[in-house]
Amino acid sequence: MLLAADEISVDASWGHIYGPVSLAVRAGGVTVLVGAGGRGRTSLLLTLAGRMKPSVGSLTAFGRTNDAHDLFRRATIANIDEVDGIEQTIRVSDVVTEQLRWAAPWYKWVPPATPDDLERICRPVFGDYSLPTMEAMVEELPELTAALFRIAVANTRKPPLLVVGGVDNLASTAGAAKLLGRLVALGEEQTVVTADVNGADPATGIREAVEVPNLTDREFAILESEVADG
Repeated sequence: MLLAADEISVDASWGHIYGPVSLAVRAGGVTVLVGAGGRGRTSLLLTLAGRMKPSVGSLTAFGRTNDAHDLFRRATIANIDEVDGIEQTIRVSDVVTEQLRWAAPWYKWVPPATPDDLERICRPVFGDYSLPTMEAMVEELPELTAALFRIAVANTRKPPLLVVGGVDNLASTAGAAKLLGRLVALGEEQTVVTADVNGADPATGIREAVEVPNLTDREFAILESEVADG
């Protein structure tokens, strides 16, 4: 197992966020966490990428337990506004240039990005889909293109673990299916974790769909249960 969470929860000063949650993620392929979207699910994804520490419970990743710093180095996270939200009023070329400069040694001057840089960074994620143009405004990118672009920029280092915001964040079900297909392709070389409230058919090529309870505030979970039973 690459990741093993044992009864982890996260609480903030103002209250409970999610948990307890126990789950396991095997190395390689795509694991889809099945659960309600919102703050709790986002926080769980952040925890699995080492960007948030559990308040209680244990998280073992890459053979180390409760070592968020080590997990942070081995993982990247994409398509989650709280982490990789891109300013909308800038061009694709500006985002690629900024990424190249972040990745370069501090003493090295990096010139503005070229179409070759865009191709190198984005093609592994986009596959056969068309890349955005260098001059395109980020806010004008189609939904699927914008999601793939964010993943490509975040995944430049290609660490062992790639955590991606829920595919169900896309309004189009067709777009979500295409995004999942590209994550399956990335899962051939990385371990990919994403989420979907409706789960995913194994026929899509995912490795596993894992049901995750306790992702909503406790009072909302009670209301949801009452509605379901009603």
